[in-house]
Amino acid sequence: MEYLTVQETAGRWNVSKRMVQKFCIDGRIPGAQKFGRAWAIPADAEKPKDPRFAHTDANRSADMSGLISRGCLMPLMNTSFQPGHCLNTAQAMEEGPQRDIALAEYHYFSGQPEEAANEAEAYLTSQDAGARLSACLIYAYANLSLGRIQRARFALNEMNAALVNGTKSPETEAACAFTAAAGAVLLHLPLPEGMPDIRGFLPLLPPGLRAFALYVYAHHLYLQENYGPSAGIVEGTLAMGASRYPIPAIYLHLVAVMDYMGMKQTDKAKEHLLAAWELARPDDLIEGLGEHHGLLGGMLEAVIKPGWPEDFKRIIDITYRFSAGWRKVHNPETGHDVADDLTTTEFAVCMLAAKGWNNSDIAEHLHISSNTVKRHISEAMKKLEVANRKDLKRYMLR
Repeated sequence: MEYLTVQETAGRWNVSKRMVQKFCIDGRIPGAQKFGRAWAIPADAEKPKDPRFAHTDANRSADMSGLISRGCLMPLMNTSFQPGHCLNTAQAMEEGPQRDIALAEYHYFSGQPEEAANEAEAYLTSQDAGARLSACLIYAYANLSLGRIQRARFALNEMNAALVNGTKSPETEAACAFTAAAGAVLLHLPLPEGMPDIRGFLPLLPPGLRAFALYVYAHHLYLQENYGPSAGIVEGTLAMGASRYPIPAIYLHLVAVMDYMGMKQTDKAKEHLLAAWELARPDDLIEGLGEHHGLLGGMLEAVIKPGWPEDFKRIIDITYRFSAGWRKVHNPETGHDVADDLTTTEFAVCMLAAKGWNNSDIAEHLHISSNTVKRHISEAMKKLEVANRKDLKRYMLR
């Protein structure tokens, strides 16, 4: 019998090598044999049918009706580790889906979306609900940064479908609600149909994921301009031990920056930004800072740029890459035309102006002159073809 390598098979089936390897590991290719560390695939083997498209809704529902492996649901996010040991923590996990998902998380949160997408792709069809939901969440956001919008939309739709389809155990329903909420809120989209009340599913999540779920809830309150209640949730969550989980803690601190800037409490905002930076910098977990740039009220320019200029440049690279994909999903879904042709500095200045800050306050905050602020606003208004500051608000984040 003639055999092909994994690479040859991947080319023939138009999938990644990692996906072919996953098919082999899962026993989905009849006749595939392993020799040492390599797989040999029969030349006449057919590509396994993809349950993402081949299943009926009823069958898809059944996929989520079984028990969930909690150890495979965003395992790195749910792990307490010392800053500086993130990658080692992921690599030390049990070989298989848990470690693979953890590595995909590490690569995503450290601003390496290509690696994250490749690692997550192999688990998009996993029979383990925890691994599959995690893969969908990572795959969706990694592909936003890569400009692969259709792939990102597909993964987001999968999470929403998992939430509403089928009879699930309470733990699986909590996992579905967790990922679907994260997928929607971070894109500033309405919560999907069938979302249970957070008070119902929150206790069913393990501690690290519970902390991240509270970040998502705080972010949701921020979008409703409930800055005080949002900040209260963050402060309470951190006080109850969330700081032991670096990834959720980074995101909690970032939404606190957003809240305190919304309340014009810049000292508190700076305190939380530096706390996020202290957790993120040892492992280069800078993705979250880039994702939230437009909501941080110029705080990255005010604090990170002067002290860590090279890191600031990398964060801004992430911002441009992520926000381009973010807008391609958010704008058509909401009808809110968030500006897509401003520099990050112009956007930061205009966000503050749209929130009622005057030129001198913005200048003092960003350590620039009032004339420079005026120039940034004028340039932004010219690009957006608006006549006054009031109209700027239509193009800013909400």
